[in-house]
Amino acid sequence: MKTAAILGGGVIGGGWAARFLLMGWDVRVFDPDPEAERKINEVLANARNSYPGLFDFALPEEGQLSFHQTISDAVSGAVWVQESVPERLELKKKLYQTAQAAMAEDAILASSTSGFTPSQLQDCATRPEQIVVAHPFNPVYLLPLVELVGSDKSAPGLIDKAADILSSLSMYPLKVRGEIDAHIADRFLEAVWREALWLVKDGIATTEEIDEAIRMGFGLRWAQMGLFETYRIAGGEAGMKHFLAQFGPALKWPWTKLMDVPDLTDDLVNMIADQSDAQSGQHSIRELEAIRDTNLVSMLRALKAKNAGAGALIAQADQLLKPDPGPENAPMLTARRTVPVDWTDYNGHMNEARYLHAFADATDRFMEIFGADADYIARGGSYFTVETHIRHLDEVLAGQQISITTQCLNGQGKKLHVFHEMRVGETLVATGEHFLLHVSLETRRASPPVSPVAETLSRIAEAHAKLPPPDGSGKLG
Repeated sequence: MKTAAILGGGVIGGGWAARFLLMGWDVRVFDPDPEAERKINEVLANARNSYPGLFDFALPEEGQLSFHQTISDAVSGAVWVQESVPERLELKKKLYQTAQAAMAEDAILASSTSGFTPSQLQDCATRPEQIVVAHPFNPVYLLPLVELVGSDKSAPGLIDKAADILSSLSMYPLKVRGEIDAHIADRFLEAVWREALWLVKDGIATTEEIDEAIRMGFGLRWAQMGLFETYRIAGGEAGMKHFLAQFGPALKWPWTKLMDVPDLTDDLVNMIADQSDAQSGQHSIRELEAIRDTNLVSMLRALKAKNAGAGALIAQADQLLKPDPGPENAPMLTARRTVPVDWTDYNGHMNEARYLHAFADATDRFMEIFGADADYIARGGSYFTVETHIRHLDEVLAGQQISITTQCLNGQGKKLHVFHEMRVGETLVATGEHFLLHVSLETRRASPPVSPVAETLSRIAEAHAKLPPPDGSGKLG
């Protein structure tokens, strides 16, 4: 089991702890705050409720979380040490001296800093070569971006090693090409933030109206395409050069006040705070986090379905999370997943349509096992469902892990007859019986499958024919 140490258990440190834990790492936390354990466990509760719902396969078994009284104890045995203490340079340097005295020389010491450069952090360090910036975004357990920054003192291969570890956590390590204040993403955020402060101060817009402008408009485009790809489309068929020719002159117009910053007077601070309270004060911070997380999971899953943006990372992770189906002479494991929050209905349990969704995914996985995968379908052959029978035997709740095993009742010729059993732990909660026919996608008519799909399916069907018929089967076919 790999071990990560988290130094500083605030919002960012807690998010890092959740990301590592849910991806199967043991996590050791140091934070002198007497409330640190409560705060991290609250963040972890939100992460457990949301993060597994991104994936179509179950995450690794959760690691062990422990809290430690000293930095030296926390970093012992860690291969990754993540510092997320307040943005005070001297505090970070003092922490590094203590950590490096106790941590392994080949471990990575990463900082969540949004402003300091690696060179600033490495100054006076015992081993500057093992220190990097790994700047994430909140919530760390859902948003994949990590700005990864090294310096000329970084050990050869350290950035690549760090990137590999972050990628294994289903994160997106953006290797920043050079040291620069605030790295990359926060420079954009700072520009928007400064303009927003002026719009509020000048009475042009309220905090709520500014947020609406983002989330109702360009924010939706940015989530999937970013800035330059969005503007490339704005240029029409002529592309980016046309866009720059058409809108470039506007950069010289006196639109922005980005080179000037309003004074954060008491009046402006109170105005912003009052508007924010009116906008969002009806919700507690934990309620806002839960709303945010549920929405992010839905958006990320939508992007995953199109293999776009951050969703492509989740799709890649799903390929690694697929469970082994087991031997051909037994019902095969075709699904193991956590039930997402948005799969539940007004009764608080899994919507009946989602049972079909889960069984359909299991059928797709079974097809993949015997060779009727995406490549096969691209060559013109597939299976169409003709009839389905589902039995709902018990409730399934959001956050529960379901597993589905599949037994092939008939796999000869054009026919595919499967029986799925869905369980929560050892409890049978539903069954699905499905009858499908192989179809030529060219003629849209039933046709026999071709080699090697036909032979593999026939072999599995013959092995499963020796098994006892599952309880409740025989309704179709």
